[in-house]
Amino acid sequence: MAHNQPSVVAPYFRDIDQQREANTLGMWVFLATEVMFFGGLFMAYTVYFFNYPDAFHEGSRELNLILASINTFVLLTSSLTMALAVRSAQTDNRKWLIIFLIATIVLGLVFLGLKGVEYGEKFQHHLVPGPHFEWDGSFFYEVQLFFGLYFATTGLHALHMIIGVGVLTYFVFKAFRGHFTSVSYDPVEMVGLYWHFVDIAWVFIFPLYYLIDRTIQ
Repeated sequence: MAHNQPSVVAPYFRDIDQQREANTLGMWVFLATEVMFFGGLFMAYTVYFFNYPDAFHEGSRELNLILASINTFVLLTSSLTMALAVRSAQTDNRKWLIIFLIATIVLGLVFLGLKGVEYGEKFQHHLVPGPHFEWDGSFFYEVQLFFGLYFATTGLHALHMIIGVGVLTYFVFKAFRGHFTSVSYDPVEMVGLYWHFVDIAWVFIFPLYYLIDRTIQ
């Protein structure tokens, strides 16, 4: 494989292994900053939840648990297809790399579509924080705070999903042109780490917002 390395190893790295280690370290450092980003929202949620538990219970009951459960399954499945895409790149299987990348994109778009439907319900029922927010029950301001955190957290997550889908779409075109091989699969592996992080973030969001002391109505 030595004859392939000059085309895939940047001039400031000694060899492909050093480049791969640097890329992996860089991605983990980036993900650490993302953890702190989401962590701030999770911390705010925790503080306010313990101060206004009844209001958060009331707000949670207005969320669509069915759609969120389907989206959880969709996102976890996309983690599988992303992992299979990385494996396909590592084994020089361009056909299945493209198939699994496209499958991951489709699942990501399904997630975003269902999230859009859920957001539409909130606008329809005037549950978006602001001057048009309507709430007939108790804890008007506290429930509005719950929905503020809900939109901030899920909106940030959706933004990460949109970025991920965009990068994966670009990678599909690169895969068609044969840019990823068993030597130069690093970019696919790095975007795979990013995608898994987004999935893990949802694994925390789902129970925090949707599973607070409630049953399916």
